[in-house]
Amino acid sequence: MKNQLKNVLSAIDDINSKDVNITLSDGEQHPKELIYGQRMTACLTQHWPQASELLQIAVRAQHVKRWHLKRSEFEQGKAGYYQWRIALGKFHAELTATTMQKLGYSAEQAAQTASIICKENLRDKSSSQLNSDSQTLEDVACLVFLEHYFDDFASQYIEKDNEAKIVRIVQLTWKKMSEDAHNIALKLTLPEHLSALVAKALA
Repeated sequence: MKNQLKNVLSAIDDINSKDVNITLSDGEQHPKELIYGQRMTACLTQHWPQASELLQIAVRAQHVKRWHLKRSEFEQGKAGYYQWRIALGKFHAELTATTMQKLGYSAEQAAQTASIICKENLRDKSSSQLNSDSQTLEDVACLVFLEHYFDDFASQYIEKDNEAKIVRIVQLTWKKMSEDAHNIALKLTLPEHLSALVAKALA
């Protein structure tokens, strides 16, 4: 790994290590966004080993300092949720771009990475083709969700006897993914109850 890339990934980890929110991994507690970023990188490395430097940075930084903007600071309801998500994307992109330039990347490279994080031009309207880096970031995020966060997420709805809601969420997630990501997802080893939910969503 080039020193410049290594330095940026380390800087992103340093920021995320300050997250006061905790998640469990292998029975140990870790800062939530630190472990999320590392899981994102692990997924990218496993399934897209030839990913560019800029995509590697975007994947690691997708949730950098996510706790900085709280959902409670925005209006309730769907409109407020989308405002929060848009603001988060812009914040992650700007923080990443600033970090990259401090560590020697050009303004153009920083802007390209920010564009990936914001998932700009996910589909090129002029050609109807996928922007490959933006799509891969989307794929990685969906796969990490299914592998590491789906169980806890689904349990919230199952406890409320609202299985239809989580099935719908899986369907929406599936639509975001490329065919390659679909094939990877179908090979994931999920607990039986989660596999059953996926099967219902895809039926």
